[in-house]
Amino acid sequence: MSIEISLKLSESDLTHFRELMHTAIEKASKLPPAQVVAKAQELCKEMEDASIPDFVKVRLNSLSTLIQALEDDEWQIPDDEKAEILTSLAYFSEPHDLVPDNIPGLGYLDDAIMIELVIQDMSLDLEAYTSFCSFRRAEENRRGADANVNRESWLEAGRTEYRSRLRRNKSKSSGRRLFSRVM
Repeated sequence: MSIEISLKLSESDLTHFRELMHTAIEKASKLPPAQVVAKAQELCKEMEDASIPDFVKVRLNSLSTLIQALEDDEWQIPDDEKAEILTSLAYFSEPHDLVPDNIPGLGYLDDAIMIELVIQDMSLDLEAYTSFCSFRRAEENRRGADANVNRESWLEAGRTEYRSRLRRNKSKSSGRRLFSRVM
């Protein structure tokens, strides 16, 4: 039997979490980017090894995906997106968070909330990276493991598919004119 508990964070609750994030960002700004990533990876590993609730596991996967996107050379992430992800990971490099992680069942609640806020902010980036990974797997299956797949080839394939879809839609609708002249 499972139970669903819904948390509704008010604007003041969200302000509180944003302030925590801002404080973490200030502290993390003094750290080299590699250390911020390493600390976030450390937290992910710690959470994977711990007995964490499913509501945290779901969010942990998204956090891990963000870290993978940051480290994926083939994704060729632009510097501004890289900085945004590093900023998002700042909270997770802070060892003393709101709720101590060693409290069974609840210790990762604040982490889950922060991950949720991060993935809401980064949802388009996560979606794009997930799409890229699917494209890369398909290309590697089709052309072999040494297929040269990067962000540019993924974008080009998307543009090609989009143009093809436009042509198909245009040819379908060419027989149906909205306005026709009657003479």
